[in-house]
Amino acid sequence: MADKEMRLLVTGGAGFIGSNFIRHILTAHPEWYVCNLDKLTYAGNLENTTEFADNPNYRFLKGDVADREIVEPLVKWANIIVHFAAETHNDRSVMDAGEFITTDVFGTFVMLECAKQHGVDKFIHISTDEVYGDSLTEASTERSPLMPKSPYAASKAGADRLAFSYWATHKVPVIITRCSNNYGPCQLPEKMIPLFATNAIEDKPLPVYGEGTNKRDWIHVLDHCRAIELLILEAERFGEVYNVSSGHEVTILEMCDRILGTLGKPKELIQFVVDRPGHVLRHFVASEKIRREFNWSPKIEFEDGIKQTVLWYKDNPDWWHKIKERLANYYNKQYVERT
Repeated sequence: MADKEMRLLVTGGAGFIGSNFIRHILTAHPEWYVCNLDKLTYAGNLENTTEFADNPNYRFLKGDVADREIVEPLVKWANIIVHFAAETHNDRSVMDAGEFITTDVFGTFVMLECAKQHGVDKFIHISTDEVYGDSLTEASTERSPLMPKSPYAASKAGADRLAFSYWATHKVPVIITRCSNNYGPCQLPEKMIPLFATNAIEDKPLPVYGEGTNKRDWIHVLDHCRAIELLILEAERFGEVYNVSSGHEVTILEMCDRILGTLGKPKELIQFVVDRPGHVLRHFVASEKIRREFNWSPKIEFEDGIKQTVLWYKDNPDWWHKIKERLANYYNKQYVERT
């Protein structure tokens, strides 16, 4: 694989994980070519791509993965597809699930249909640990049942299984990843860590659902990107699922303590709000499979990664101020009205 010309079609590459992935790939493999297809919804941000926008091996195309006329020539050009594009926010899916079904399920169907017709070397489908639902007594493995609890999680579970079916039925060379909660720079401040960090910087309340005892496994986005890179380079079996996680699990309140401590802000900024429907108590996935088969392990220590991430938001207010202004109505509906 490493000896042939590498042409990657990355969907959703203006988003948080996608843009970090493209930056990593163009740095680690300057001879590779990357095409970024992104619809530029509220969650897509071309400022995330400024650093590599002028790279001669990179190009951007605005478009919807559910639009076959746009997708088909790009898939025909590519030999690797990395499919990030999705609506991804649990809270928004509770409000209105329609866009999640259209993008996450139908968009994935269009991508798979084009891959079936034109052929690719690998189709890496980026799923999520949300598909497992609660992991109350033990870590979810790749063989655990899928029990999604939100419309977002259900849309990703549908896309996940649709991708597998195209391997089982049509031999599209699919590989599926299910990663735990990502954090890092350029994450939209509707997600917990950037929302809490930027609120704390502004001395605004940190809206914690319920009692704040829900647990999550957190992984730095670059460690996730390195896992995907390894699958591109080394994976030889298709139809496989790989969990990706750091194994570092903390409650929401413990994360609040780290964020507030890094910024020197008081715990009184924590504000409890009514819990959201279908809120998973514990996400925790076992990642022994990818560690064993590809000698992968996370490189960024949790404490260092969280501190660096929080300080990135402190040092880059121009990046997030205008985004938060645009999301003001959403914040009011989602949090202020729930207090």
